[in-house]
Amino acid sequence: MTRVAAIDCGTNSIRLLVADADPATGELVDIDRRMQIVRLGEDVDRTGRLAPEALERTFAACREYAQAIKAHGAEKVRFVATSASRDAENRDDFVRGVLDILGVEPEVITGDQEAELSFTGATKELTGSDDLPKPYLVVDIGGGSTEFVVGDDQVRAAHSVDIGCVRMTERHLVHDGVTTDPPTLGQVAAIRADIGAALDRAEEQVPFGEARTLVGLAGSVTTVAAIALGLDAYDPSAIHHSRISYERVKEVTGTLLTSTHDERAAIPVMHPGRVDVIASGALVLLAIMERAGAAEVVVSEHDILDGIAWKAAEDAE
Repeated sequence: MTRVAAIDCGTNSIRLLVADADPATGELVDIDRRMQIVRLGEDVDRTGRLAPEALERTFAACREYAQAIKAHGAEKVRFVATSASRDAENRDDFVRGVLDILGVEPEVITGDQEAELSFTGATKELTGSDDLPKPYLVVDIGGGSTEFVVGDDQVRAAHSVDIGCVRMTERHLVHDGVTTDPPTLGQVAAIRADIGAALDRAEEQVPFGEARTLVGLAGSVTTVAAIALGLDAYDPSAIHHSRISYERVKEVTGTLLTSTHDERAAIPVMHPGRVDVIASGALVLLAIMERAGAAEVVVSEHDILDGIAWKAAEDAE
C-alpha cells in the first residue's frame, strides 16, 4: 500500500483525500477526507480573472491541507485544478501560491482529463455489480463545468462543457451583485436553455443513448440525493450508491427553485457554501436525466478526487 494525498481544486470547493492505495488489488482506504467551499471561481465567468479574495481563501485551505498531509506522512502528493483555473488569465498567480504552500505544482487539467479521472474514481468499485449494467454514463456536475463520460472498463468517449452550479447561478441569477432569490420563471427558462445548448454539444461527442446506467458525482448530485433520501444530517455512507428516481429529482429541484435562501439554508443536509448555487446544480442534473432518458441516477461519493488518488499511487510505483 502507498499513502498518497490527492487535492481537487474546482470552481466552488477544494477537497483533500489522504488514502492508502494498492493499484494491484484495487483497494483504496481513506485516512482523511475533507472539503472546504472557497469559491475560487467567484465571478471568473464575467471577469476572466481569479479574484484576490478567492485566491486567499483557497491558499488558506491549502495551508491547512499541507499540515494534514505532513501529519499523515503521505509519500506522494498530486494537486489537480479544474474549470476556474483553466479559464483565468491570472492562473500563474494561483500556480505560484500553491507551489509555495504545498511544494507541488498544480496540474491545470483539460476537461477531457477531468472526465477520465472522474470516471476512474466513480466506477472502479462498480465493475463487479451485476445490477448496474454497462456501459455507464458518468456525469460530474461541478461549479464551472460538467463532465460527461461513457465507458465500461475503460473510457469510450468524454467531453466537458461549461455548465456548472456556480457558472449558471452567476450568469443568470446575479445582476449588479444582487441574486434573484427565488429565481423567476424566465430565469429558470434561461438556465434550462443554456443547459440544453450545452447538452447538444456534449451529445455530439458522447453517445448518451448507449449508456445503461447513469452515475452522478459531486456536491450538487450528492446534496440532491441527501434531500431526496430525507436525511437528518449529511451521511456519505447513506448517500453513496443510493439510487434516486427521476421523479424524486424533479420534485427536489422544484422545491429548491421555489425556496428562499433561508429556507434552503435550513435544510439539514445543506452545506452553507451550496445554499446559493444548489438550485442551478439540481437543474443541470434534472436536464441530464431528461436528455439521457434515465429513470434513476446512481449517486457516488467517489469521484475525481479518488481518481486523482489512484493516479498518484500509480505514479509512486
